Amino acid sequence: METKKKILVLCGGEFAFKSIHALGYEKYLCGIGIGKGDPFYVEGLEKECINNEIPFKSFPTKTSVKRMLEWLNEVQPDHIFSIAFPYLIPQEVLNYGTEKFINFHTGPLPRYRGAMPIFEVLKNQEKNTAICAHFMNQAFDQGNVIFNDQIQIAKNETFGSLATKMNNRMGQIVINVAHMLDYASKIPSTVQDETEACYYEKPTLSDTFIHWNTMNASEIIALINACNPWNTGAEAIVLGEQIKIIAAEKIEELHNELNEGTILPISEHNLIKISCADNEIIAVKILSCSEGIMTAENYIKLKKLDTLICASL
Repeated sequence: METKKKILVLCGGEFAFKSIHALGYEKYLCGIGIGKGDPFYVEGLEKECINNEIPFKSFPTKTSVKRMLEWLNEVQPDHIFSIAFPYLIPQEVLNYGTEKFINFHTGPLPRYRGAMPIFEVLKNQEKNTAICAHFMNQAFDQGNVIFNDQIQIAKNETFGSLATKMNNRMGQIVINVAHMLDYASKIPSTVQDETEACYYEKPTLSDTFIHWNTMNASEIIALINACNPWNTGAEAIVLGEQIKIIAAEKIEELHNELNEGTILPISEHNLIKISCADNEIIAVKILSCSEGIMTAENYIKLKKLDTLICASL
C-alpha cells in the first residue's frame, strides 16, 4: 500500500475545522498550526491534537511565524495547506520547499485578493464566487493558481450563509487537492493575470456605512447582507441615531423624489420604509440600536414612528 502525502494545516480557527477533519479521516493530516484566534478554538484544537497524537503549534504573533521553519523541519510534512491563516508566511519559511505551500482563498483570484473576499463579492453584487487553491509566495494571494472552484451566490445571500456554504465545500476541495498531490507527478498551475488583479483591504467603518444620498436600494441591500452577521449589520443614521440594519428588502414602489434617507409612512406589515437614491425604497425588517437588536415593528413602537407621516433621517 502506497504511503499518502503528509499534509500539515495552518489555520486561523473554526473555518478550517471541517477541512482538518476531512484530511484526518483520509489519513493525510500530520500536524496543525494555528494563528492568532479565539482562545476557545486554540485550546480546543490543541487538546484534540494531544488526544490524537498530532503535532500542534500556536503562532500568536507575526514574529512567531518566523520560527515556523524549525517546526516544519521537525514534523517533515510533504505539503502545507493554509486555510484562513492570518499571517503572511515569510520567504525564509517558504524556502522549506518549492510548491510545498498551498493556500485556499475564499474568493476568485486574482480579482478578489484580500482578507475578506466574502464581504466584497456580496457588496459588489456578484452572482458567483470561488474557492481558489493556489501556491503561496512572499505576497498575499499572488501565487500561481491551481484552480478556482466556482460557487453560486444565492439571492439574498448573507455573509454568514455564504461563509457556511464555502466552509462545507472547503472540506471536499482540500481532499481533491490532496488526491492531486498523491497521484500527479506535478500539479499544473497558471500565473495570475495582474491586469485583472484587485486587492481589498479589511473593511473599515466607512466601508460598512450606508450613504442614503448616493446608494440605490440594491446597493444598500447588498451591503446589509455583506455585513450580516460579522458586523451585526450595515451602519446607518436613523433619526439622528447611529444604528445597524441587519435585514431589509427592496420594495417595488417609488418615493416620488423625496430626499434620500426619508422615513416614509409605516407599511401595513410594520416595516420601516426609507427612501434611497434613484427614487427607490427599502423596507427595514431587523436592526440593532442602543436598546438592543429588535424587529422593525418593535423599533417603530419604541420610537413612536407610527405617528410620523414623513421624517428625515
